[in-house]
Amino acid sequence: MDLKNRTVFLISILISLISCERESQKFNDSQVFKYNEHRNINTLDPAFSKDLRTIWATNQLFNGLVQLDDSLQVIPDIAANWTISEDGKNYEFHLRKDVFFHQHALFGKDSTRNVVAKDFEYSFQRLLDPEIASPGKWVLEFVTDFSAKNDSTFQVQLKEPFPPFLSLLTMKYCSVVPKEAIDFFGDTFRANPIGTGPFRFKLWKENIKLVFRKNHHYFEYSETGVQLPYLEAVAITFLPDKQSEFLQFIQGNLDFLNSIDNSYKDDLLTKNGILQPNYAAQIDMLRSPYLNTEYLGVYMDAEEEEANSLLIRKAMNYGFDKEKMILYLRNGIGTPALNGFIPKGLPSFNHMEGYSYQPQKAKQLIDAYKLQSGNQNPKITISTDSQYLDLCEFIQREMQKVGLEVAIDVMPPSTLREQKANGQLSIFRGSWVADYPDAENYLFIYHSKNFSPNGPNYTHYKNDTFDSLYEKAVATIHTKNRHRLYQKMDSLMMESAPVIPLYYDEAVRFTNKNISGLGINPINHLHLKRVQKKELIRPTNFR
Repeated sequence: MDLKNRTVFLISILISLISCERESQKFNDSQVFKYNEHRNINTLDPAFSKDLRTIWATNQLFNGLVQLDDSLQVIPDIAANWTISEDGKNYEFHLRKDVFFHQHALFGKDSTRNVVAKDFEYSFQRLLDPEIASPGKWVLEFVTDFSAKNDSTFQVQLKEPFPPFLSLLTMKYCSVVPKEAIDFFGDTFRANPIGTGPFRFKLWKENIKLVFRKNHHYFEYSETGVQLPYLEAVAITFLPDKQSEFLQFIQGNLDFLNSIDNSYKDDLLTKNGILQPNYAAQIDMLRSPYLNTEYLGVYMDAEEEEANSLLIRKAMNYGFDKEKMILYLRNGIGTPALNGFIPKGLPSFNHMEGYSYQPQKAKQLIDAYKLQSGNQNPKITISTDSQYLDLCEFIQREMQKVGLEVAIDVMPPSTLREQKANGQLSIFRGSWVADYPDAENYLFIYHSKNFSPNGPNYTHYKNDTFDSLYEKAVATIHTKNRHRLYQKMDSLMMESAPVIPLYYDEAVRFTNKNISGLGINPINHLHLKRVQKKELIRPTNFR
């Protein structure tokens, strides 16, 4: 673009921005949905939507071929429908013809254009581009080719069948972006996003405030035929202090509170996880299984003989009361992990008889270890960060009652991650949150090919039968048969006890009574396109 044309173009963008500024004065502030993030969002480019706070933001701005509903079923998004070949390797997506990019001067006199299959071809190529270095490149690792057959047909070929592939495509990494915007903005597309979502980018003062406006040309409608979204805008603040966030919510300055923090959990909830009576009349609480398993991992190549002992690992699984731990330390939020590693919320959840609280059995196992090893004073060290210190101290007290001495090593989260990956910790506190809603996401980490530091198998668990079952499962197209294989793998792995599952997490949301349509789901994604907001009325005695 020569200097003259670029000047004209920049002037047109300036006029567009002035128009947007005037427009911002027209909408009703009562129709702005407000929530807070504790840390800054680093990018609004979906190719870098790695963490939940970025996924929440980009989910309002971008669409992909398919999406998940709150029941974790894959449903149409920009793809109206699709077909899959009998061998499970070829996918053909048929695109809607009424999806347009957000209005911008980049698109010429019409200020927009519709999405075509070439846009997905470009977006997927960008995801794989080594110069872009997207952390989501792995999503396409099973793909051998993709192409636009015509404007409304996009084809994808896999190297081999991978039944969870549609779930992978629901991730924000796979969102469609316009080549024109990437070519013009380059690296600054992170702060100048142009997508197709229910809201469009308006304003970003980094670490202070982020604002999205309603996309009046959005393609989705409600069940009653009303064009979505209902809200006029979304405003995100960045208060780092969770107690301050809670106070802002209670005062009505925020519409939504996500999760529970120790600083206010007893003020908001009873020990049984129910809203305190003084809040119940004005606040709604939503709960859902969350695809996150909290656990202790045991590095099975550790030098410490205790960590290498199956007797000790099983004793730890039997030796403390998980139900009591969740009740008193988490106010009943979460499900005690009495089954396998696959969490509640997935259709393939394993209802196996796992490790229940049996302190006498734990003591017998430790006594057997003492007799077998000659070590009369077995000792383990659990490494954790400060956020989970209370859980580890509970386990410490309980295990000492049955004859196992426990030390706790508290370290910064970054140090914990690094040393865990490098095999420097014999026992570590860990979390595994699903990237996509399929149990393969929980089981692949125990395949022997994924040993850390090059993979996520931090325990170095190795079992040839497990590996064979995994290879069979990922090639099994029939869903119920695949789920049975998942459950068999989960049971097999738990027999060796390379992990001590603590609890299956829960997603918890709090909204004021004037908010409806928010919903909740096991991957804790935030969908605001169906949210409606009425005037908030507080009683005079509400605190």
